Amino acid sequence: MTITALMPVYPRSGVRPVRGEGSYLIGENGERYLDFASGIAVNILGHGHPALVKAIADQAATLMHVSNLYGSPQGEHFAQRIVDSSFADTVFFTNSGAEAVECAIKTARRFHYANGAPERHKIISFANAFHGRTLGTISATNQPKMREGFEPLLPGFEVVAFNDLAGAEAAIDDNTAGFLVEPIQGEGGISPATPEFLTGLRALCDKHGLLLILDEVQCGYARTGKLWAYEHYGITPDILASAKGIGGGFPLGACLATEEAAKGMVFGTHGSTYGGNPLAMAAGEAVMNVITEPGFLEHVEQMGERIRAGLEQMIPNYDELFESVRGKGLMLGLKLRSDSRAFVAHLRDNHGLLTVAAGDNVVRVLPPLVIEDSHVADFFERLAAGARSFEAPQPS
Repeated sequence: MTITALMPVYPRSGVRPVRGEGSYLIGENGERYLDFASGIAVNILGHGHPALVKAIADQAATLMHVSNLYGSPQGEHFAQRIVDSSFADTVFFTNSGAEAVECAIKTARRFHYANGAPERHKIISFANAFHGRTLGTISATNQPKMREGFEPLLPGFEVVAFNDLAGAEAAIDDNTAGFLVEPIQGEGGISPATPEFLTGLRALCDKHGLLLILDEVQCGYARTGKLWAYEHYGITPDILASAKGIGGGFPLGACLATEEAAKGMVFGTHGSTYGGNPLAMAAGEAVMNVITEPGFLEHVEQMGERIRAGLEQMIPNYDELFESVRGKGLMLGLKLRSDSRAFVAHLRDNHGLLTVAAGDNVVRVLPPLVIEDSHVADFFERLAAGARSFEAPQPS
């Protein structure tokens, strides 16, 4: 037998973490890595945060899982906290970001069905987006690497250019249900929506009776220095998908919606065996307790500006390698002039710095939101050493 016990769908690196301490990961042989990847924007409180660890341990000893056939005091309490902190009136809890986006798509289509317009099912999404790996979510992207070999994909999606408001408007027809968009594209290269684009989509939805669905799985939940990324744009969505940071490392996602947008989501229309289980709710509550403490979001903004300023100062010293910086808060992208994947591997394997590659030759810088000055200094020391020793691959 040649296949590995773990299905080989990931090109796994030689980093094999067995323990985490704050902003560091420790490998099985004692190697120590500065973790500025955070499980791809998941571990927003770092590793082993005492409040999160205690909440999970206490809840595990009390009650981990019951069916959603029963009442959920834990889910009701956490959902109300999310409602009180956002545009939403109601929340459905999931186990992942992809599930949250699936729920968002279903909510949008069911809205029009409930309004007597079932033909309005088409979701307009945007080039280079990443919404997950389910059949529904890969149908909403135009990236061949995610679609190849999984055809036929689901009908009812049209992909147009990101930040092209005229193109989005031209795609609207009698079958359109709404727009699905990341306020800041993550996997696509830390590409923020322009204010004109996102406010324009909101206006088009209002004009044509469509729903604006935001995918904030990566860019939401304090990552950008605001609790929700849409707050940067002065608009509110109708539906929003959240995950990653919301559980701080525990599998948790959420689909948020206004009462009007969720009007079709009645008994029997959706469900999840594990979604909203008491253990997940305890983790979510613990994370929210920390990120809503006074000064937390200001700290994220401060650390983000410090890293951005440092990166901008580095670029002239390595202008043959680095090109520009983009993003918001602690969701930053360093654009390279060559393949970012090679540089990410170099930093990881030779300098113990964990980052994440993205599209458009971008290195994603996604540290825990609790980093301090010492971590920033360590980051720049390792990054500068990596830049000095890196030899960009020559084009073949």
